Amino acid sequence: LLNLLTGQLACDDGVILFKKERISGLTPDRIWRKRISRTFQITATFGSLTVLENVQVAVLSHQGRIRDPFSNAGRLARAPAIDLLKRVGLDDQAEKACGALAFGDLKRLELAVALANAPALLVLDEPTSGMAPQERLDLMALAVAIVREQGTTLLFTEHDMDVVFAAARRITVMHQGRLIAEGTPEAVRDNREVQEVYLGGPT
Repeated sequence: LLNLLTGQLACDDGVILFKKERISGLTPDRIWRKRISRTFQITATFGSLTVLENVQVAVLSHQGRIRDPFSNAGRLARAPAIDLLKRVGLDDQAEKACGALAFGDLKRLELAVALANAPALLVLDEPTSGMAPQERLDLMALAVAIVREQGTTLLFTEHDMDVVFAAARRITVMHQGRLIAEGTPEAVRDNREVQEVYLGGPT
């Protein structure tokens, strides 16, 4: 679903509409320009660039300046990039090589990059995978606070049910390719099939 929404996969059938406009069939970069942004389950950052430079690249892309041959990219978009790093708590590591970041900080960096186009829809693909339990809750609390402040819609997929129930307002549960429940966190938590499949039996 996430790959279809963001153009990594093409639809076999049907169409995808975003704000009543068809986006299925568009390339990922054109979907990005529609203010749909995403992160990946396996972090996708430029390891040879600094933390700041990773965000600068995304901001420059959003500004349509990524192919400007007459400017020094390192001097461009510093202020908005640093502001994004402040929002995710990484401004003190701006000059550090991205490859030297701890895993949890890489997830925060990827969130900053995803926010660079001021997304109307932010898509997170298993954002807390590989993180310690408290790190998971902290990262999702940060993401939720940012999107609520900006009025952004957040769509995420996640297997940690504590994270899901703490962050989501509406939940869709799938099991082996089949939809088994959909609704508010309270309704989903009380669903007997969800309890048996994901919560270890009736609660």
